[in-house]
Amino acid sequence: MPPVETSTTRALLRLVRWARPALPRVVAGGSATLLASLIALSVPQVLRGVVNGPLLTDGSRVAVVQAALLVLLLGVLEAVLVWARRALIATPGTGVERTMRTDLFRHLLDLPVATHDRWSGGQLLQRSMGDLHTVRRWMVFGLVQLVVSSTTVLVGGVLMIVTSPLLGVVYLLGAGPVIWLGFRFRQHYKVVARRARDQAGDLATRVEESVHGIRVLKAFGRGDDALDDFVQQADDLRGTELDKARAQSRMSFALAWIPETTLAVALGLGVWLAATDRVSVGALVAFFATAAVMTRPVESLGMLLAMTLDARAGTDRFLEVMDTAPALADPERPVPLPTAPPGGSRVELRDVRFAHGAGSREVLRGVDLVLEPGETMALVGLTGSGKTTLLQLVPRLYDVTGGAVLVDGADVRDVTRHDLRGAVAVAFEDPILFSASVRDNVLMGVPAERLAAMSEAETAEALRVALDVASAGFVDRLPHGVDTVVGEEGMSLSGGQRQRVALARAIVGRPRVLVLDDPLSALDVATEARVTDGLRRVLATTTTLVVAHRTSTVALADRVAVLEDGRITGVGRHVDLLATHPHYRYVLTAEGGADPAGAGQDGSAPRDVAEVHR
Repeated sequence: MPPVETSTTRALLRLVRWARPALPRVVAGGSATLLASLIALSVPQVLRGVVNGPLLTDGSRVAVVQAALLVLLLGVLEAVLVWARRALIATPGTGVERTMRTDLFRHLLDLPVATHDRWSGGQLLQRSMGDLHTVRRWMVFGLVQLVVSSTTVLVGGVLMIVTSPLLGVVYLLGAGPVIWLGFRFRQHYKVVARRARDQAGDLATRVEESVHGIRVLKAFGRGDDALDDFVQQADDLRGTELDKARAQSRMSFALAWIPETTLAVALGLGVWLAATDRVSVGALVAFFATAAVMTRPVESLGMLLAMTLDARAGTDRFLEVMDTAPALADPERPVPLPTAPPGGSRVELRDVRFAHGAGSREVLRGVDLVLEPGETMALVGLTGSGKTTLLQLVPRLYDVTGGAVLVDGADVRDVTRHDLRGAVAVAFEDPILFSASVRDNVLMGVPAERLAAMSEAETAEALRVALDVASAGFVDRLPHGVDTVVGEEGMSLSGGQRQRVALARAIVGRPRVLVLDDPLSALDVATEARVTDGLRRVLATTTTLVVAHRTSTVALADRVAVLEDGRITGVGRHVDLLATHPHYRYVLTAEGGADPAGAGQDGSAPRDVAEVHR
């Protein structure tokens, strides 16, 4: 269902949750600014007394000098209060922005993987940087100035009416058109402000995708196409920003023209009133001096209103993410993960079902599978059969929609994700490395508390063993060895090198359960053989579930499970399944690159292929 429309005030009030620590200083800074504004409004009243007193009578020069000194004192006090506002508000404002940004990032880490399909990387980047910067500027400047300017206009209007009721009413007649234009402005600007922020996020996504795919763009000569798409999106954003600027300029024009017009009328009327002794010269001077003080607050209202609506758009985009409840939450009363037996952990899938959304077709339709302690199980199936989905249920990257996944008898939903993922390590087919050193990328696989307790020598030994098992000796030939920064997503390395670093990351922490999604697909035959031998040694007491597409990977396993149409249709040794399971033979043929068209109508592999696998 569409989100419920809320008022701008109600939406911005939700920021109090993050702004509360800074509120005392913000209120103090706002009070200083308001007091400075009220001091500015008091100056015309001093002038009124001077004009009606010493200047129009036989008053002494001393009275004039005293009035001048009073005005000077008020001016200095006003300047000090303006400085105090900046000193009081600047620091806590940046603290609020930091807290909001940290909470957003923490919440993103807590959201399930599927949630990230909703927002692109560019949109999230724009929310965490541009939107929060806009919100912070409004908190420390826009909000304070909006309150101060509105109060100044209100108090100034009252003073003008008290000074000369007739002139005050004439001046306030301009408020009607201004209020109507302000309502029109708010309705239009709110829409374009949100559109501009969404378009900025889309533009950031375009840059991000182009940078990540720069090799593809260059290889296929599509740089010009990417540039054309970027220019089109940039032009759309420019058009929206111009629309915002036009709306704001119209409002600013109205806030300057209408009050000035009413002042012109008031001036003519005031001269006539003064000439007929219906208003004193001092009152006339005070009236127009007050109007001069109010000029800047009145003209700034358009800009402040625009800033408020920009902050509303940024706040909405921030809260959209924060209001997304994590689908995967820790249980209210978690149970400890049972201690692993000496031979390894037992993993059990009981009638596991999974669908990506309500009403979607089930990817897994009643999977039953048991991995005995220390066993290596290969999972084999055609592309799209649900192998990767099944693997991601073990570390609870997704939750089952039916059935249960158990590790040593404990349902993974009953233990904390921290405990579970400290015991289960994952290596994906498409390895993701971070813009950090090889050392940091690999040691990410060691739980933080355990890594903190390890000595430098123990850390270095664990790192070396993991790299050796993953046959990642190429690391020593990098410019700075294990301290070489691999660049964004590890793109300075080849695909096979990234896979080996990711594999080392998965095994460095000696997890109880290891989940491997075809981690050797980018390796040549000789390197794969060395890695396989290393894995046999290191996996002796680790329960492992590995997706396999090649016979060489299957050979690593003690048993093989065949996933067919969302169900496990066979479990056994490789040679036994070759002899008894037609679909298994077909999968090995299809995934191995042979032409499956020659398979029998029952899905079995051709006789000669089956003989080769035997």
